[in-house]
Amino acid sequence: QVQLVESGGGLVQAGGSLRLSCAASGSIFSINAMGWYRQAPGDERELVAIITSGDSTNYADSVKGRFTISRDNAKNTMYLQMNSLKPEDTAVYYCNVNLKQHRSYAYTDYWGQGTQVTVSS
Repeated sequence: QVQLVESGGGLVQAGGSLRLSCAASGSIFSINAMGWYRQAPGDERELVAIITSGDSTNYADSVKGRFTISRDNAKNTMYLQMNSLKPEDTAVYYCNVNLKQHRSYAYTDYWGQGTQVTVSS
């Protein structure tokens, strides 16, 4: 079994910072890629940032220069450092991990429960 635990969300004023964490545990053989997604009320879920093999990263244009995605492979933990937060960053942020379990051939996506980020003006 695989468990994802998200933390770090909260309420912050515009211009402030938050650091989200996503820790994966359980029967994990290999992690391919990890990413953060967000969904604001009334909107579709969108990709915020991903980190892949060799620590290659990609960001949504709206967060480039403000957000930084990183991971600690030894701890199977991913982070999203969010700086210079804007009200439009308000959303539920979801952790996604693409991994293969020890007993499986296939890589499978797992999702965290989501953590609320609210940025006040």
